[in-house]
Amino acid sequence: MARPTDCPVRAEDDARIRLLVDAVLQSPFCFRFSLSESRMFQRILVANRGEIALRIIRACRELGIESIAVFSEADRGANYLELADEKYCIGPAASSSSYLFYNNIIAAAEIGNAQAIHPGYGFLAENAEFARICRECDIEFIGPPHEAMEKLGDKVAARQMAMNAKVNVVPGSDGLIENEAEAVRLAVEIGYPVLIKATAGGGGKGMRVARDEAELKVGLKGAASEAEKAFGNAGVYLEKFVENPRHIEVQVLADQHGNAVHIWERECSTQRKHQKLIEESPAPRLPEDVRQDLCQSAVRLIQSAGYYNAGTVEFIVDKDNNFYFIEVNARIQVEHPVSEQISGIDLIEQQIRVAAGEKLPFTQDEVARNGCAIEVRINAEDPKHDFRGSPGTITKLRVPGGRGVRFDSHVHEGYRISPHYDSMIGKLIVHQPTRPQAIACMLRALDEFVIEGVSTTIPLIKQILKEPVFAAGEVDTRWLEREMDNILPKVV
Repeated sequence: MARPTDCPVRAEDDARIRLLVDAVLQSPFCFRFSLSESRMFQRILVANRGEIALRIIRACRELGIESIAVFSEADRGANYLELADEKYCIGPAASSSSYLFYNNIIAAAEIGNAQAIHPGYGFLAENAEFARICRECDIEFIGPPHEAMEKLGDKVAARQMAMNAKVNVVPGSDGLIENEAEAVRLAVEIGYPVLIKATAGGGGKGMRVARDEAELKVGLKGAASEAEKAFGNAGVYLEKFVENPRHIEVQVLADQHGNAVHIWERECSTQRKHQKLIEESPAPRLPEDVRQDLCQSAVRLIQSAGYYNAGTVEFIVDKDNNFYFIEVNARIQVEHPVSEQISGIDLIEQQIRVAAGEKLPFTQDEVARNGCAIEVRINAEDPKHDFRGSPGTITKLRVPGGRGVRFDSHVHEGYRISPHYDSMIGKLIVHQPTRPQAIACMLRALDEFVIEGVSTTIPLIKQILKEPVFAAGEVDTRWLEREMDNILPKVV
């Protein structure tokens, strides 16, 4: 079979690839690798693009593992692809025909002799069906077992698992809402306001707040319709709506031998329309006993789910520091460098080692928590024009440095920001002994940062960091949206 290395996937190629995948799925023979051998992979395919693809390629290099990159036509010629040992074109620009297209990714892994696939975050990272297909092809999926992904991907099922593990959940319905009358009855029992949530998906889709019966009836239809379009699943359930909560998540890591640890928590409350802008650890103003309880709850849930590899357990925290389970993100997170900086643990490396059958090399008591780390997401967006995307070519780029400064990105001068994918340019992370020092370092680094050719969120991020509420660590998930009209005029 011809290699798809540097050519678009044509119709005849696609047909041939489909035949290959079908043959692999039906084969009774083991491909070439067994986890029972507990040995490290020799070749890993990176089923993603951009910053996270580069991050995984680098981790592979440090472990002495060959990497295989895949790319769409929109990413052809990207510099980071040259750092991989091999690269294959998997389709046109549309993600549905490339980074989300199982067949071409599996075929590239087969042709490239990959023993494992790392999905990164986004795209297929939380797709249980893709994880199952990988393993049926005797290609290890570097992530949790697909059975755990299926259970935790259903928010109603995950909620029940949390309760079984004695993890606090927001008061709400025991299962999916069957009809409008049931929703009205439950809302009265729970007490308004209530939150209507889709059982599938994430990113804020399929969510509505209802403060009375009229809003509830309208919200039910709107949430179900949006969820059906986004996830192919119209199921919704009800929860008590917690006013002005904080969003705090716990990084967890578990191996295939029953060992699990948390790598502390991250504060993710600075967000807009459920999209995070700034993440930090440790969470400010969180009592130490609450921090310990929250982190231990996350580990209990992960262990009860039969989960291994990296994952994030998300919670909301109310004004009285009561915390409630939201969901599990069964993948590595965009903000994982925050946890890496405070702990000294390379999470991508540990993902690979766990997938290869190795035991965690540390216990919970050995997981450090040093200093404060803050990450800001830099996106090609124009905040002054309703965060309109700003695709285009980066004509000038100067990246900051200095003690405790890290920039995770794949871009360079001359790089074109594509309109086909997420607008994130990169992640700027700082690590300093204290939170005030970390904020000061981040402001200095952002002052040094130069990006020309596209609009970015850097000016907005700088202003947010200067706001007294942020400096005091008093941000909740709706603070930025409440204050945006006051903050934007100050953005230079």
